[in-house]
Amino acid sequence: MRRYARTLVALALTTSVVTGAAGWVSGDAQQALTGPPPGSARWEADRSSLGTELPDPDTSKPSEVASFFKGLDNRQRQLLLLRHPSVVGNLDGVPLELRYRANALALSAAEDPRYRSLAAPGRQILAFDPRGRGQVAEVFGDLRTARRVSVVVPGSDNDAGTFDRRTTAHGAPPGMARTLQREAGPGTAVIAWTGYTTPVGVGVDAATGRLAEAGAERLTRFAEGLTADGLPEPAVFCHSYGSVVCGLAAHRLPATDLVVLGSPGMRADHVDALRTRARVWAAKDPTDWIDDVPSVRFAGLGHGADPTDPAFGARHVPADDARGHSGYFAPGTDSLRAFAAIARGGTAREGATR
Repeated sequence: MRRYARTLVALALTTSVVTGAAGWVSGDAQQALTGPPPGSARWEADRSSLGTELPDPDTSKPSEVASFFKGLDNRQRQLLLLRHPSVVGNLDGVPLELRYRANALALSAAEDPRYRSLAAPGRQILAFDPRGRGQVAEVFGDLRTARRVSVVVPGSDNDAGTFDRRTTAHGAPPGMARTLQREAGPGTAVIAWTGYTTPVGVGVDAATGRLAEAGAERLTRFAEGLTADGLPEPAVFCHSYGSVVCGLAAHRLPATDLVVLGSPGMRADHVDALRTRARVWAAKDPTDWIDDVPSVRFAGLGHGADPTDPAFGARHVPADDARGHSGYFAPGTDSLRAFAAIARGGTAREGATR
């Protein structure tokens, strides 16, 4: 009888997603951006820059890329930077200083007005890919000297074109990262990583793991690139659909902590199923609409157990005053204080007592 009841709930979820009931609305199906960085074909064909074969952007591990660049002198690095800015700026394992300069060059040459603000002086753009809806990663703080590093993984409706939106500022990726870094303080750096194709709207894309699977591959490689460049393993903060990405990446993602907030599920029934050595934390504000999404998986739809359910086994993060789905990083909230404590390497309880 219990199994029959669960099946009925799952069928209801399927119907609600497809028909737009229970708060779900239609969203456009997205094509996940995968594979090597833009400009890779020209990079692979280049035999004249250094007189040697360059790392394959599609198959080389970030550690192999890092090793290759360590073997170059400054002249050789600058030559690759100037000839192939889109590859150098997006290839995980390339030293971050080169990536900043390469992406500044790529953005200065970009003709799309949506990206004009990203080219402003002083911004630390660690990745920029204009293909499709566009992907971008920005650093807040001094990443090279930081003792603790965090990565913010956003959910639906995020891309390079919406990255700098001013509405719901603390719910947009740079706003999340900026406020977290300010609250966490000196010795920390935070990366706003919009490095995968996110769902648009709350439709079938948001209810399935298809885009999250592609995103998990990209997130894992990105984090591996950080550690290959000599940076600390990050704490990863995963908002909304971003927590599905983090759940699928967890078993191979180099991370000290996984913090999910406003999560529809991590495609796991228990924290042990994530197969991660990272500490796993979960936060959900009582007014967050995500609480109305059924915590089930059936026929590829839905993302499973609620990570804030005590039975899931994640550590609790207070979020009673976060105010809705996009308020978790708002200044003065208990959730932001707890996140900052985790970003510093402590616990959410420490943040609550500050």
